[in-house]
Amino acid sequence: MCIRFSGKLIIKKILAVSFLLCVVGTAEVFADSTRNSIYSNNPIAAEVDGKPVYLDDLKHIRIQEALKQLHEMQTRALKEKILDKLAEKHPDLAAEKPPKVTKAKIKQFYESNPGIKEVGNLSQVSAEIRDYLEKNFQQLHVEQQYQHAVQQGWVKVYLTPPNDFRLVAGIGTAMVWTEEKNPSTTRRVFVLEYSDFQCPFCKRVQGTLKKLRKRYSNEVQFGYRHFPLPFHKEAHGMAQAVECARDQNKFWELQDLLYKNISNALNAKEVIELARLSGIEDMRDFEFCWRNGKYAERVQNDIREAAELGIQGTPTFIFGAYDPETRTVSGEMFSGAVSEEKFVHVIEKYLSSTRTEAKLSR
Repeated sequence: MCIRFSGKLIIKKILAVSFLLCVVGTAEVFADSTRNSIYSNNPIAAEVDGKPVYLDDLKHIRIQEALKQLHEMQTRALKEKILDKLAEKHPDLAAEKPPKVTKAKIKQFYESNPGIKEVGNLSQVSAEIRDYLEKNFQQLHVEQQYQHAVQQGWVKVYLTPPNDFRLVAGIGTAMVWTEEKNPSTTRRVFVLEYSDFQCPFCKRVQGTLKKLRKRYSNEVQFGYRHFPLPFHKEAHGMAQAVECARDQNKFWELQDLLYKNISNALNAKEVIELARLSGIEDMRDFEFCWRNGKYAERVQNDIREAAELGIQGTPTFIFGAYDPETRTVSGEMFSGAVSEEKFVHVIEKYLSSTRTEAKLSR
């Protein structure tokens, strides 16, 4: 996604990606069963005419993300609280200290992460690397002590992550990669893209999508909807242009050319020239469609539905199982220039699920 960072924020971003700390499982708490009930991650939020409204009933994608972040914060705080309490009875836990951050470790981290070198030399970034490593060494130390406490049976587990949330999104007027002529052979896994023609990350991911469409040509459907960002002034017009090209079955051809020319601030004359290069035969009809805003409302509707789903940037993808009767995708959302490996991992997960369902229905 397109984000502008200051120098320090760039370093923090690189550090966060470079140093992966795996945190295991769920948090655990002491509880007095005579006074406290076991923690619930789906409590009743209200009652309406005597019927409960649960926390999960309120969810959308952004609430789910917030709940996950809250759970991570609670887990970290809880582990520290547990260790504080255990230290009274098990002083050996408190005696152990996290490893120290030495100049050698700072240099090693700097040398092993080329992206940091683009921000500054070792002396310029060493203080931030030190702070980052100290925090992560401390987290790793807490995690190791915590897991030891779990293995010794000193802790009981009650706190759990938020329940899974499956996003349901309508495909609306999305342009699909392959027209489904026979309902019985409809692809049951769908990748729905929301993109912006002036977003460099949207351009970057197009090559990956081409590979995936070839790899999963018989199993996965791909769809495209518009989410031009307000600060990309020409993007809304480009979105309307490909919709006009769609009238003449040249949507994907013009879409490809617009992304290839993303580095240029395209004016109307240049968009029309690209439309001609895409193979559109009736240019008079195309120009009339585009200049009169025939599909302005369609693009605006895409923006509106994207916002309702909680989409905030581009590119955003919704992966999931496809229901041709309701024309909805039921699954999960990812944002940014998603890697091919991540695409494949998620697609394979849903393909496996749909294959299992198909076997059971026989």
